[in-house]
Amino acid sequence: MENKLAQLKRDIEPFRKQIVDHPLYASIMSIDDLNTFMEYHVFAVWDFMSLLKALQNALTCTTVPWFPVGDPETRYLINEIVTGEESDLDQHGRRKSHYELYLEAMEQSGSNTSSMLLLEQQLRAGHTLDDSAKTAQIPIEAADFIRQTFDIIHSGKAHVQAAVFTFGREDLIPDMFINIVRDINKSLSNSISIYKYYLERHIEVDGDHHSHLALQMTAKLCGNDEEKWQQATDGVIKALQARIRLWDGALEVLKHKEKSFMHTTMQ
Repeated sequence: MENKLAQLKRDIEPFRKQIVDHPLYASIMSIDDLNTFMEYHVFAVWDFMSLLKALQNALTCTTVPWFPVGDPETRYLINEIVTGEESDLDQHGRRKSHYELYLEAMEQSGSNTSSMLLLEQQLRAGHTLDDSAKTAQIPIEAADFIRQTFDIIHSGKAHVQAAVFTFGREDLIPDMFINIVRDINKSLSNSISIYKYYLERHIEVDGDHHSHLALQMTAKLCGNDEEKWQQATDGVIKALQARIRLWDGALEVLKHKEKSFMHTTMQ
């Protein structure tokens, strides 16, 4: 199965490279630019948890009465990841999900959380994803990104969900971006300290222990089934393409702001 994982990595590498090398990161020069990025990224942070919970529902027993479901090793892997993502520690040692931590970081930096919170409110009220996205007026690229994630969730294919979770999420953020955030934080006297902590904590967890667990989970679920490996590869590529479009959308907003600023200063 190591060969299968290696082949999947080779197949997705061109798309992964587009994300890691995306010009969006270098375009972030100020806290206002960073807020724009966060206002797009928060939707990926939120639907990450929905994908994770779909995996937990598929691979463990989450109903009553309880019965043992699936492979015990896989149950352990997914439950450990859920614990870390849903109930991690913030910088003060308090339990929070990474999504809740992200919202706190947005509030600290002055980022606009209204669209994300309205989307959450609409979904809690039982409205469809499409209707909720329209009501919340979230960016079209964010709506498409979430829709792609929920298509994977609704497919019911745990091996595809696991592959997308493993290869399509937050470990894609490059070191360069983390350094940009650190520099902005220093220049603004820790006004984005929560966001800096979020990045360092989330990527530390995802890029190390959870990454290893997720690789094991994907390999176990695909096994020696050629069709499952191909479906997993196709699913990851679609998820990465959706992430590229999400980043493209944020970059266009930054470019528009820059043009508006240049026009204003030249008058």
